[in-house]
Amino acid sequence: MNKEQPSNFALTGLAGYIAPRHLQAIKDTGNRLVAAVDPHDSVGIIDSYFPKASFFTEFERFDRHLEKIRRDRNGDAIDYLTICSPNNLHDAHVRLAMRVEADAICEKPLVLNPWNLDILQELEHEFNQRVWTILQLRVHPSLLELKKKLSQSKQDKKHKVRLTYITSRGLWYHYSWKGDEQKSGGIATNIGIHFFDALFWLFGKAEQSEVHIKEKNRMGGFLELPNADVEWYLSLEEQDLPQKIENGARTHRSITVDGDEIEFSGGFRDLHTKVYEDTLSGNGFGIDASRPSIELVYNLRNAPVTDNPKGLMHPSVRAILKK
Repeated sequence: MNKEQPSNFALTGLAGYIAPRHLQAIKDTGNRLVAAVDPHDSVGIIDSYFPKASFFTEFERFDRHLEKIRRDRNGDAIDYLTICSPNNLHDAHVRLAMRVEADAICEKPLVLNPWNLDILQELEHEFNQRVWTILQLRVHPSLLELKKKLSQSKQDKKHKVRLTYITSRGLWYHYSWKGDEQKSGGIATNIGIHFFDALFWLFGKAEQSEVHIKEKNRMGGFLELPNADVEWYLSLEEQDLPQKIENGARTHRSITVDGDEIEFSGGFRDLHTKVYEDTLSGNGFGIDASRPSIELVYNLRNAPVTDNPKGLMHPSVRAILKK
C-alpha cells in the first residue's frame, strides 16, 4: 500500500482463534501493532509478528495505556483497534476505539442485537471515527465470480440455493464462551452469520424466514430472498460430515445454486488481508453492510420452530426430523 507512515493498531482478544489472521493482515499491509490485550496469556504467537507490542491481561490497564499514548502525542497513539474478543464484548470494545480516537475493525458479528448498531452509528458521528467489520466471503474469488455470473443472468429468475456448513467441534466448545448463547449469540450467529451475509449480498435481503430445527449443535431452516429460495443447515456435529470428506477434514462448506456446487472450500488464508486493504483505503464494510445479517440471526435466535413449514427444507433437516 502507498502510505508514507504505517498505521498503529491495538488488538483485543489476542489469544483467540481468529487473532492470527488479523496479525497477518496488519503485517501484510505494512502496519504495526503497538498493544494487545487478552485475559489469557498464551499469546506467544505474537513473537512471529510484533514482539515489541505491549501486552496486557487486564482490560482496564489496556484501556489506560491506550489513553496515555493518545495524550502523549509521541507517535504511538493508535489509528485502529482490531477487535477479536468474544461476541458479547464487541460493542463495548468499539466504544473504546471511539474514545481513543481510533477506527474499529471488528470481527463478526459486529453486535449481537440490532439496536446496538444504532448507538454505534451515533458514536461514529459523535467522535468522527468509523466502525468497520470483516465480511470476508464478499472478497472470496469463487463468490465474486458467482456474483458476476448472477449479474449477467435473468434478473427475475428465482434461484434454488442450498447452504450447508458443518464444522465439528469438541467438548471444549460448550465450556467456552462460544457455547454460551448469551455470549456468542448461538450457532446461527457464531458460525452462520458470514454465510447469511454472503447470501444477502448475492441474492438480496430476507423477505421471509422459517426455522425448521433448533438444537444446541444444529440449526436449519428456509429463507426467501428476492432472487433465491434458500434451504440452509448449520451443524457442529462430527456425525453430520459427509462420509467421503477428504483428508480427515473436520469442516464441510457447501453452497449449491440451481444444483451446481460453488467450490469455495479453499482460498480463505488471505481474505482478511484483502478486507484490511479495502478498509485502510476507506472502502471496507461498515455498519450498514452488517445490519441485514445481524437482524436475521437475531430473529432466528428468537424465532419458534415452524410446525408447518411452507418453504423448502434442507435434506439433512428432513432426515433428522424423520428419525
